[in-house]
Amino acid sequence: MRILAIHGVGHADAQTGWQDQWRLAAQQGLAAWNPAAPAPDLDFLSYDELFEAAPLDTPVVTEALLRVCASGLFYGITDMFRNRAGFSGALEAARWTAGMVAQWVALEDLRSQLRARLEAAVRQHQPDVVLAHSLGSLIAYDCFRRDEVAHPAGAMLQDLTLVTFGSQIGNPAVRAVYGGRVEQLQAARFWWHLYNREDDVFTCPISLPGAGKFRQVDTFFDIPGFPDHDGATYLGHGETRSTVWQDLAATVARGRSVAGMATTAKPAALARPHLQTTRKAAKAAGQQRALLVGIADYPDPASRLEGPVNDVFSVSATLQELGFDPDNIRVVLNDRATAVGIRERLQWLLSDARDGDQLFFFYAGHGAQVPGYGRDAEVDHIDECLVPYDFDWSKGCAITDDEFAALYAQLPYACQFTAVLDCCHAGGMARASGSRARGLTPPDDIRHRMLRWDRDTQMWLPRRRLQQVTADEARTLRRSGDRERWLGNSGSVRRLGRGTSLWLPSDKAYRSAKSANEHYGPYVPILFEACQEDQFAYEYRHGVVSHGAFSYSLCGVLRDAARGATGKPLSFGQLLAETSSRMAAVVPEPQTPQLNCASVWRMQPIPGL
Repeated sequence: MRILAIHGVGHADAQTGWQDQWRLAAQQGLAAWNPAAPAPDLDFLSYDELFEAAPLDTPVVTEALLRVCASGLFYGITDMFRNRAGFSGALEAARWTAGMVAQWVALEDLRSQLRARLEAAVRQHQPDVVLAHSLGSLIAYDCFRRDEVAHPAGAMLQDLTLVTFGSQIGNPAVRAVYGGRVEQLQAARFWWHLYNREDDVFTCPISLPGAGKFRQVDTFFDIPGFPDHDGATYLGHGETRSTVWQDLAATVARGRSVAGMATTAKPAALARPHLQTTRKAAKAAGQQRALLVGIADYPDPASRLEGPVNDVFSVSATLQELGFDPDNIRVVLNDRATAVGIRERLQWLLSDARDGDQLFFFYAGHGAQVPGYGRDAEVDHIDECLVPYDFDWSKGCAITDDEFAALYAQLPYACQFTAVLDCCHAGGMARASGSRARGLTPPDDIRHRMLRWDRDTQMWLPRRRLQQVTADEARTLRRSGDRERWLGNSGSVRRLGRGTSLWLPSDKAYRSAKSANEHYGPYVPILFEACQEDQFAYEYRHGVVSHGAFSYSLCGVLRDAARGATGKPLSFGQLLAETSSRMAAVVPEPQTPQLNCASVWRMQPIPGL
């Protein structure tokens, strides 16, 4: 068996023993299932000199490095960058770690050289298996995906088995390079992905719902004093031995499997799915799941609301009238709706989705805006977020779009995911009318991060970076209406449900990446929001019972339609219009609900009606 091995971050030439450790792990893994099998023949791809020659201290690499670190790569490096005196030293310290990933993310010329290097190695060595660790997995996926798109009839990955481990492929900071989405490698014999949740080196799980030739294997290990990123430990893990090596040991010849778990079936074509096919698949029968979150009793008495729990029960009743099975509706309320609790349930909702599935997420509670740091540790954007019960104005205790998008962006295009958010993000509690608004005003120390002192007016004003759309952001979306809906009025707000962190800096680069990887970009939910960016989401008292004005009106329209009162099918666009009409009669100040989705969904009838 011929194996091509690709190392990850770190100066491989300066390390000792790792190649022998990989050889031993491969030999022992195969021998455990086929003692008579000859030792595998391992070749190693060398590429360090390409990174050493590539620039490290340019603004574009520094920007990428901050994005990478903000995503969780090598905890502590971000703090080094916030110390301006140590900035140059931090760059050099990160050269063979986070700096390598940042260079790969930022420099297309470098990625092109790496693709050519790997392609030449595959052509020369003709491997049966490719083992790709950490940064090596990014190089491998980038090369193999682009190649099979460009050469569907003769992809070099044809019949090869790919094994990725300690990989950053699924991380949003990296996924943007692929156009915001990771796709199944159709030409591969099989793709195994080894994931260790204790691995601190920016690793992420990969979600490929419905993929028939992909499997993620949980390879948990915790090495005291180390970042749990060691390649040989991944390869020698018990779970790896019982899955990957068992499958490979059954391979008696290149491209033929006798009894492995994987399949050697080859697709007739690797063409992009047509939109019409996607729409038809979405109408196919699938599973229905819903997650409903309501938080009224926040720890701070001044932040408490009255209607969210009532909203959850109202939405649950409405979903059941539309055909949802009560066993498939999960509810989490008040003190159980912590950041961890919501994240775990979102995983349940969005994992293992298939074409035709109907997934529904409802949130009633507070929304907020948290300042975010960019290059040079300056606040350069604002993150919209949902406010869990244990919210403390840090991202770890908030549900931001970055982590929300990491879950929904990989959904199948023909899956229907609807998110309804009854909250606002502009802050503010009770208004002049006495009605309560579902948004938190930041405390003064948080608010200070978003302000600057203006000498001429002698007033506190928003920081300049937060006042206007940058040139790159203006090019990302061509129509001004799109910029407002997707990026916020200022262009500096990362809005929930948009997945903008998965876009590249310009519209041209984003479209080019989608084309090179042959997909439509990250999945976009059918997103209903209670109000516009600069408005408030109010509560409404129905007699003596409190509800969110938006939730109450939305449920009323849906129930009337479910009982046939409207006498016609109801589309998502019509639902928005009729909900807006009902709300106008009960809210004291302007509150205009929003629908944000791919245009193909707007006129689609709502399932169950």
